[in-house]
Amino acid sequence: MFTDLIGWASSVILIATIAQQVWKQWKERSAKGVSKWLFLGQVAASLGFTVYSAMKRDWVFVCTNSVMVVNALVGYLILRHNRRRA
Repeated sequence: MFTDLIGWASSVILIATIAQQVWKQWKERSAKGVSKWLFLGQVAASLGFTVYSAMKRDWVFVCTNSVMVVNALVGYLILRHNRRRA
């Protein structure tokens, strides 16, 4: 039980941290200093980790990496939007 609590707490911290960065990118309407490869790499890695975690039946990481995929896709779309505006 304690082990799962550590995993879920860490998951929340990671997701909140990355989501805050995507929100900042949206709010500032800037793509300066942001690489598209950051988001594309995150999508690829998080998809792989989601599949791996599902195969291992590690639901903390299935949930975390599934949210990270969505977060990376949103970040990438914001990046493209901001670059088109510039």
